[in-house]
Amino acid sequence: MPDEPGEQEHGSSRGMNRRGFLHVVAAGAAAACGLCRSAAAAPKPNRPNIVVILTDDQGYADISFNPRHPREVSTPHMDALAREGVFFTEAYISGNVCSPTRAGIMTGRYQQRCGIYTAGEGGSGLPLTETIFPQFLKPAGYVCGAFGKWHLGLTREYSPVARGFDTFYGFLGRGAHDYFKLDDPDSPLYRGLEPVRDEGYLTTRLTDEAVSFIKRYKDRPFFAYLAYNAVHAPAQAPEEDIKRFDTGDPQRDVLMAMLKHLDAGVGRVVHTLKQEGVWENTLLFFLTDNGGSKAMHANNAPLRGFKQWNYEGGIRTPFVVTWPARLTGGRTVDVPVISFDILPTALAAAGVGSPTDKPFDGKSLLPVLDGHAKTLHEHLFWSEGGSTGEWAVRSGHWKLVAIRQMRELFDLDADPSEAHDLAAQRPDKVEELTRLYDAWLDRMAEPIKSGGKRWEQKALTPREKKRLERRKLRKTKKGKPDQTPP
Repeated sequence: MPDEPGEQEHGSSRGMNRRGFLHVVAAGAAAACGLCRSAAAAPKPNRPNIVVILTDDQGYADISFNPRHPREVSTPHMDALAREGVFFTEAYISGNVCSPTRAGIMTGRYQQRCGIYTAGEGGSGLPLTETIFPQFLKPAGYVCGAFGKWHLGLTREYSPVARGFDTFYGFLGRGAHDYFKLDDPDSPLYRGLEPVRDEGYLTTRLTDEAVSFIKRYKDRPFFAYLAYNAVHAPAQAPEEDIKRFDTGDPQRDVLMAMLKHLDAGVGRVVHTLKQEGVWENTLLFFLTDNGGSKAMHANNAPLRGFKQWNYEGGIRTPFVVTWPARLTGGRTVDVPVISFDILPTALAAAGVGSPTDKPFDGKSLLPVLDGHAKTLHEHLFWSEGGSTGEWAVRSGHWKLVAIRQMRELFDLDADPSEAHDLAAQRPDKVEELTRLYDAWLDRMAEPIKSGGKRWEQKALTPREKKRLERRKLRKTKKGKPDQTPP
């Protein structure tokens, strides 16, 4: 039976070290089964529930677990989650904007493998040839629910319910949705495959739906994907909550009110898991989809940059993993990890095999979480293809950021804020990382939309050259790189 009216059933950690605060902060089921080496037909009682909470455009310092947070930031429920779980201090997302990251999470692979380099490509639709998260879990007896922002296709065939989720409440549209207007036929919310009219504040309604799902399916293994659109624009919150803040920046006041509701939602989900007696055996991931947005006046301290940039402020995320029955909490781990590790980790925890025809780029976090491994990825890559010519590579503690012809090299161990460009001093390392990127890009698909995956180098105009140099030289009054894009 459909679970809601209008829906259809579809069948080693370290303490404080030289990096300071960063270490204190703290297609269907049958096809999916065929792609796996092993997927048991019946659920096992000890299989963990899987919960992924994804926030949207939340600043790195807009969580009060980060000691560098501004004084107006208070996220007690997120902080409690981080204290109870394992906090990864060097966690990344696979894209610097919303949709590409979501594609990586859903597939466990670099989204560029299926031609997604930009939000426009991902928002138009994650190719139907890709097997996604619920299609791996359904054959193992999981019931799967998606709540919130999808951003992986606008039409019926790309809907979460058409792609393996049993239930969906949220919106398919591009990055944004009005938080109060929940009855707009031109920007509909969906329950399953059908548009619905609703009322209330969207962040709260998404929490309501996720909580209801957990209560209904507490007696069987479930996967809940709660993808909040908060704190993405538009800047909207109840007026009485906005009035609680007086930062001197009206936009920031609204953002803080939005963050208050987001934090409350996280708290309600965790409370429900505990109240229903399933918290101990729930593997929960908490992260944000990209760096905080400059347009929303987010704070990414002490990192450089914002959403849409490949500096740390655009791609590093607060990342928490909890599983009380298996993992010792109250720890921080400084091993670099990335968002597409979530799917392989969930499958490993559930005893479900990985695909052989399209192997994951992600890796299970369990060996790191158990303290049996001190490294996971030798190299990590980011790319927006030829449309912008922007890409980045992390290899060990070295990171190369490229913007067309410009190259900047950083030692993240010594300089997590990316304040000191070492490209001129280490041309050998620039060349080495460039070769790594080129070899990686050779294995990626061409973009879904027009344009190649490589930027065709050409002489910069004087204006472009001045603009790029200005980006490199711009400083704050304290002498650190300005987070403001050129």
